[in-house]
Amino acid sequence: MTEGFAMALCGTQGGWQIVPEALDSIDIEQVGLKIEADGFEVGVRSRLCWTFTGSCDLTLYPSGKLLVKTADEALAKKIADFTTTIWTR
Repeated sequence: MTEGFAMALCGTQGGWQIVPEALDSIDIEQVGLKIEADGFEVGVRSRLCWTFTGSCDLTLYPSGKLLVKTADEALAKKIADFTTTIWTR
C-alpha cells in the first residue's frame, strides 16, 4: 500500500492495478477528460470504461480503478500519483 492508493501487479507481463483510497466512484467523463488533457489519446469512451494510449496504455473504470499496462513500475507509480493528486481531484 502506498499513500493515497493501492497498487498491485496484474499478470506476468507488467500490468498494474491502481485503486485510489477513499473513492467509491468517480465521474468517469470528468476524469477521462483530465487524462486526455495530460496527453493521452482516448480509445474507447463508454459508461463501463475509458481506454487511453500514451506513455503506457490505461483503462479507467467508474469505480476509480485504473489499469496501467506497463512493465515499468516507476512509471506505474507516477501514473498512480497523478491519479490520486490530479485526475480524481
